[in-house]
Amino acid sequence: MKNILIIGSTGQIGTELALTLRRLYPVVVAGYIPAAPPKAELLESGPCEVVDITNPHQISELVHRYKIDTIFNLAALLSAVAEVKPQLAWHIGVGGLFNVLEVARETGCAVFTPSSIGSFGPETPHDLTPQDTIQRPKTMYGVTKVTGELLSDYYHKRFGVDTRSVRFPGLISNVAPPGGGTTDYAVDIYYAAVRDGRFACPLRPGTYMDMMYMPDALRACVELMEADPSRLIHRNSFNVTSMSFDPEGIAASIREVIPSFEMTYQLDELRQGIADSWPNSLDDSCARNEWDWKPQYDLTAMTRDMIETIRRKG
Repeated sequence: MKNILIIGSTGQIGTELALTLRRLYPVVVAGYIPAAPPKAELLESGPCEVVDITNPHQISELVHRYKIDTIFNLAALLSAVAEVKPQLAWHIGVGGLFNVLEVARETGCAVFTPSSIGSFGPETPHDLTPQDTIQRPKTMYGVTKVTGELLSDYYHKRFGVDTRSVRFPGLISNVAPPGGGTTDYAVDIYYAAVRDGRFACPLRPGTYMDMMYMPDALRACVELMEADPSRLIHRNSFNVTSMSFDPEGIAASIREVIPSFEMTYQLDELRQGIADSWPNSLDDSCARNEWDWKPQYDLTAMTRDMIETIRRKG
């Protein structure tokens, strides 16, 4: 990777990924839509351009102008939002990806498009979910992710496009605010713990889901795209994970730092239904074997870093 375009650079992953990549590579263009403009360091640290994933001509123009060799396609609606706007979720998640892949086919770009644990469904084995297993999601978010995996594999096999992807678990960040994902309670809970000392959890006790701290997620993006392609048996998409916990588990980890923290439950039926269809834990042995994936943060380390960072920001 040398010259990189990020589509969706102001979203949940994009802001932090853009800043990470700008520390490593000479040209990183932060693509955004006018409704979500870049701010602060993202705006000031490198080139920023309007790019709508539903406009293939706009994507192509930027690729040619900046001599882009790698596209990070991060444009998507998150899981709970996608259930409210399923048509838009398909238009962006599948139609947009098709536009990116076509531009990549024509220009020789590599493409990274994150998938998700949402690509699995209730028939999938929930514990240590295998790399290759049944994927029958019951949400529009999941449907778009499975479609994206298959479409990306097709463009690699049929046209030789260098497509790569990971299935992200829930991502926990101390920078980007929650954006409507089912796992976002695990971000909200830290801010509530520091601010109020209490939190009303939208999921039931015992709802296990895989999670990952954002520094590990950013590293996974870079390491996979830099991996030796001759080692990659799988491409779209690799299971990756760092930890699995339920609401009680994350609350207990917070009480190790804030002993007075209290948690109650205020069930969100939509998010609970989505969470129940997702895995409890993933088997990420293929990522470990094919490109040496290894997380650096567990729940205890993440909790301490999250609380320290939130307190420092005030």
